[in-house]
Amino acid sequence: MLLPQQRGPLPLRSAALRLPEKMPRTPRAGVRATALDNSTRDPYNCTMRPIAYFTVAVKARCRLALLLPTLSLLCPAAFSQGVPISPAQTDSGKYLEHIVPFVPTPLDVAQKMLEIAKVQPDDVVYDLGSGDGRIVILAAQKFGARAVGVELNSDLYLQSSERIRKLGLQDRAQIVHENMFEVNVRHATVVTLYLLTAVNERLRPMLERQLRSGARIVSHDFQVPGWQAAQTVEYTSKNGVPSKIFLYIRP
Repeated sequence: MLLPQQRGPLPLRSAALRLPEKMPRTPRAGVRATALDNSTRDPYNCTMRPIAYFTVAVKARCRLALLLPTLSLLCPAAFSQGVPISPAQTDSGKYLEHIVPFVPTPLDVAQKMLEIAKVQPDDVVYDLGSGDGRIVILAAQKFGARAVGVELNSDLYLQSSERIRKLGLQDRAQIVHENMFEVNVRHATVVTLYLLTAVNERLRPMLERQLRSGARIVSHDFQVPGWQAAQTVEYTSKNGVPSKIFLYIRP
């Protein structure tokens, strides 16, 4: 059943359901679930991506969990008793950043995104909601660009910052521990997104105010409402999951 699309403030519940004891803890490749656990031991070797109705394709040894915030976004009626959202949070869109599940973009899809954006060494790439930092690292390491990731989750911020340090990329890459709705992206020539459509919609006014003419925005799977994509690319990753990549160019 297709769950209704909702906009505006939504009730949230922070609790997560435990998996049934009979469910295998290390599912075989291709198993699908409604969401995933941020505590994946090795996210760089775990390719997973949301598909229809926020299921994900999961590779072996990826632990699963059900994340209620994603479901509350899609069907708030099912979660009528939640944490109230203040008008200030609603206006700024801050609460949305907390309900975007961490789902790492497969590395080949991340590379395709940067190729579509035609990233060059003189570019400044900002990844909003940078997770484990893979797009930031890829942009700096393979494309030679300067790259900045914006991550609110403290654990992911520390993990990705440490990985950049170990790779010796501090001169070209960094992660900032900030809310993406408040960060300054005026220096960005490329912005990458793997968020929800509702989050992209709330980010749009900020991007319109701050980004210079000619800046490229590339979004994995989710469009930016109100913008016309300059290019839409359908791409199937190495794990066999189809993706759509949307390229936008600021006038």
